Amino acid sequence: MTEISSASADRVWTAALLVIGDEILSGRTQDRNIAQVALWLNLQGIRLAEVRVVADDMDLIGEAVTQLKARNDYLFTTGGIGPTHDDITVDAIAAALGVSVVVHPRARAVLDDYYSTRGGLNEARLRMARVPEGADLIENRMSGAPGIRIGNIFILAGVPHIAGMMLEALSNTLEGGKPMLSKTVGCWVAESEIADFLGAAEKAHPGAQIGSYPFFREGKVGANFVIRSTDPAILDACLAEVVRGLTAMGHAPMLDGI
Repeated sequence: MTEISSASADRVWTAALLVIGDEILSGRTQDRNIAQVALWLNLQGIRLAEVRVVADDMDLIGEAVTQLKARNDYLFTTGGIGPTHDDITVDAIAAALGVSVVVHPRARAVLDDYYSTRGGLNEARLRMARVPEGADLIENRMSGAPGIRIGNIFILAGVPHIAGMMLEALSNTLEGGKPMLSKTVGCWVAESEIADFLGAAEKAHPGAQIGSYPFFREGKVGANFVIRSTDPAILDACLAEVVRGLTAMGHAPMLDGI
């Protein structure tokens, strides 16, 4: 487990997520990895700063990898590491990094064992042992085919429950800061009526952020206000001020939202 120093805890660590796959862009498959990666990262004290979705295209993947890894502490990718010809994520990332693609001996051994009672390790299945040269493996307890780590890049499966297991294997191994905490208060009020108040409340509590999420239900306009901070004291102080302010304006705030 990585120990977090005081300086590291105060630093904001960021990650990007690159979702790879024609099936996502065509709408045939709905992505479920963004939410689970974001939630997992927050528990590690890392902010998901940006998400990009690209097709199964060598140049597009390579361009995205180069840009996203350069401006974030970590880059996660999902999709494109299966056994078929269009699974080109490993090839594209290796090309972007200027390294060769090799068969990882431990990945081959894991797959050989997994498929020993499932028809054996053929050429298609062996593709899942290919990694950019110099990479390490990320355990996959579900199907044997491992994820891949090279530098600050983490290459995960596209299947959500397998990607989730790979994230679980990475838990508490990355350096990060304080997790982002949040609390919600809801109110039957148009956000435009209290926009100035919310802005002032956020400004009065440095280190806090207030997000406003309006909705229309039961023939009425309302909004949920999500207050976020890495400091529990700042979070509670800002929440208290929002509740007091809404009450003073004649509204009825509801803790935990509507």
